[in-house]
Amino acid sequence: MPTTTRRRVLQTAGLGGAMALAGCTVGSLTTEEVQTSPLSLQTEEELDEAKPVDVDRIAADPRDIPAPITRSSPATVEVELETREVVAEVEPGVTFTYMTFDGQVPGPLVRTRVGDTVDLTIRNHEDSSMVHNVDFHAARGPGGGAEATNVAPGEEAHLRFKVTYPGAFIYHCAVANVDYHISSGMFGLILVEPEEGLPPVDHEFYLGQHELYTNGTTGQKGHHEFDFERMAMEDPTYVLMNGEKYAITPDNYAEMNVQTGETARIFYGVGGPNLFSSFHPIGSVWDEVWEQGALASEPMRYVQTTPVLPGSACVATMSFPVPGDFKLVDHALSRVARKGALAVVSAEGPENPDIFDPME
Repeated sequence: MPTTTRRRVLQTAGLGGAMALAGCTVGSLTTEEVQTSPLSLQTEEELDEAKPVDVDRIAADPRDIPAPITRSSPATVEVELETREVVAEVEPGVTFTYMTFDGQVPGPLVRTRVGDTVDLTIRNHEDSSMVHNVDFHAARGPGGGAEATNVAPGEEAHLRFKVTYPGAFIYHCAVANVDYHISSGMFGLILVEPEEGLPPVDHEFYLGQHELYTNGTTGQKGHHEFDFERMAMEDPTYVLMNGEKYAITPDNYAEMNVQTGETARIFYGVGGPNLFSSFHPIGSVWDEVWEQGALASEPMRYVQTTPVLPGSACVATMSFPVPGDFKLVDHALSRVARKGALAVVSAEGPENPDIFDPME
């Protein structure tokens, strides 16, 4: 298919501009043979008007990561988390009441080293309507700490636990209706570095994927309420990276920026609650992948797509020998094209025609 025809097919399918999935074509179909508007698989019902937002942004800044640990002995790491229920935009004109740790999705990345003791204070904001808690997959103990950290609105609780094994691990709210709380945004990552630390890279970024189940259709303007029936059917309205549709992209928060010749490490957690991610960098491969966040294992090398299960994570590195936008996607591509699962790393620098020559 000529390049111009292929581009037209992608654009008519709603994937043009910054969202085009360069490198993933639609085969030999022509525009006359392709359904050019999304099929309506959802029944649209009338929604209330979009609500005033409590926060201008729900998406966690992917650069907001504690610095790599350089000390050579264990320490006590103080962690404070506040559970907050906030109205924010999923995309312009679409609001939803998220449940969060510290008002962001995913919750803050907690960084520790094997042998450290986590000294946790968890507070539930007084304006909350529900009890919350936190289950750390890095903690050995009943419920990962969930039983010890139940907090009603306006209350706080304390927990100490020692991290004894390395890796990148999910934490999440684990009260009754745990799937509802996670789907609404209550998950994050705790990183436990091995005693020798992690190999140096030029950049580190933090992303989290989850599904949102609502009573509206994807893109329908108004305030979306949570839909338990759709969650039971595992039919999400949105599949999101960092809590908003196409949040970390040049058209939104353009915050993952590198120079050619540099390297980046991605900490990637999947809260779920139901769908796993087929995590793929369009235009590249993962140079290294620690599947399941298992930093005690040898990494896999040059991996095109790595599965990340709900309630799990991966740590992956990538390099940038040429400039351009490198799209990080769930390769279940309808989630990208229709439901929002996309982030972009933008690399600037000189062309390298020995590696890649677009022949323009």
